[in-house]
Amino acid sequence: MAFDIDRYAETSVALAWDDLDFESFRANPLPPDSLRTLRYMTDVEYHTVCYTRDLLTTPSHREADVSAFMTMWNREEFWHGEALAAVLALHDITVDFDEIKAGRLKLGWKDRLDPIKQSVLGALVGDDFIAVHMSWGAANEWSAITAYNRMAALEEHPVLAELLRRIAKQEARHVAFYTSQARERLAASPRAQKITRFALSRFWAPVGSSIMDPVEVSHVMGQLMSGPEGRKAAKKVDDSISGMPGLEGLTIVQDALDSLGVA
Repeated sequence: MAFDIDRYAETSVALAWDDLDFESFRANPLPPDSLRTLRYMTDVEYHTVCYTRDLLTTPSHREADVSAFMTMWNREEFWHGEALAAVLALHDITVDFDEIKAGRLKLGWKDRLDPIKQSVLGALVGDDFIAVHMSWGAANEWSAITAYNRMAALEEHPVLAELLRRIAKQEARHVAFYTSQARERLAASPRAQKITRFALSRFWAPVGSSIMDPVEVSHVMGQLMSGPEGRKAAKKVDDSISGMPGLEGLTIVQDALDSLGVA
């Protein structure tokens, strides 16, 4: 069934958390390792505006459905960051605009060059770049849902679990869009399949790898994806990715965990 972008735009809302008892975090605070992971997640969510900036320089911006989706996607991810930042604030960890700005400045020339790099790649690949974008987005969003659900299960904090489930529910709609687009575009173009397979197998890395210190990536992946249940979750993501046309047999998430030494 095709994704209904008009309905998605009409029903896109900011994440609600005002009804949750955030004060419970004062009596039942989260442990340091979990706060470290939540901080990582917060920074990634807030960085969505930069990912959007980069992708608007590519052929994706010429597609009406894709542009509409990215507008709503960016908005929803911002509110995910706001909700997670509110949890951190109750643990005396402040994430404000100055903190976010400092983090982006720390990226230096890499952040400044990313839009140019994406523009050049988009121009070289042409419209098949959109298939890469959609498939990459699907992989990232499947990974995000898995990370939020794993965090909820591991921490067993009722308020945090409910918040993360709400975030994952919105992420599921993002997955639906990306996979709908990716399947259609991959099925229509053997060239897109080859380019997408090459890009994912050679360059994909866990969400946040491009903006966070490697030690933080290893911490988050180790906390969320290690052990039998974590690896089972990783395989499930890989199975979803490899189920798309031309991507059979890809194990990019499991490969990334192996390279990080996450067992």
